[in-house]
Amino acid sequence: MHSHPPVVVHPPSATGGRRVRADGRILGLAESVADLADLLASVGLELGPDEVAESPLIEWRGGGPGVWAESPP
Repeated sequence: MHSHPPVVVHPPSATGGRRVRADGRILGLAESVADLADLLASVGLELGPDEVAESPLIEWRGGGPGVWAESPP
């Protein structure tokens, strides 16, 4: 059985923030770990900012929990 984390944090956008999906559904745009924790709480996943950064339920794309802005070219 192949399983994927139910939460995907996409790479930072050119305008700032990172799109967040849970089980294929877009939850919104997070601009920090605290924003991400709030978005996850809205769907019943209660994780504090420290837990969000280390949770195996979250797949980070384009950088980990310390990356919130697009890298300059």
